[in-house]
Amino acid sequence: MDTPAPQRVAVTDQAAELIRRLVEQHGHVMFHQSGGCCDGSAPMCYPRGEFRTGVNDVHLGDLDIDGVAEGVEVWMSGPQFEYWRHTHLTIDVVSGRGSGFSLEAPEGVRFLLRSRLLTSEELAWLEA
Repeated sequence: MDTPAPQRVAVTDQAAELIRRLVEQHGHVMFHQSGGCCDGSAPMCYPRGEFRTGVNDVHLGDLDIDGVAEGVEVWMSGPQFEYWRHTHLTIDVVSGRGSGFSLEAPEGVRFLLRSRLLTSEELAWLEA
């Protein structure tokens, strides 16, 4: 049996449920983690195509969420990625108000990242 390829990003069940609701309301969505101050330190959820990624942004992967037809792209600014490149990131959701620009803000919740260090094997595979 083949071991699945390691991923840089995942999503909790609670965040996946919120993403399903946001997709129903707004169409396809994507995430971007800028690493700026304040709300920039949280993953921001936008309608896909509303936030323009640039040449320095890093595509961390696509979230495969049951009930969402297409993968949800997750991006991070290049400078921020240099700090986080050794970690596996999980998008979660908690109570509390986040950024007014992120789609979940009116829901009274906010997305946040949980992290763990990648194993040396995962890191070697991802950077190959």
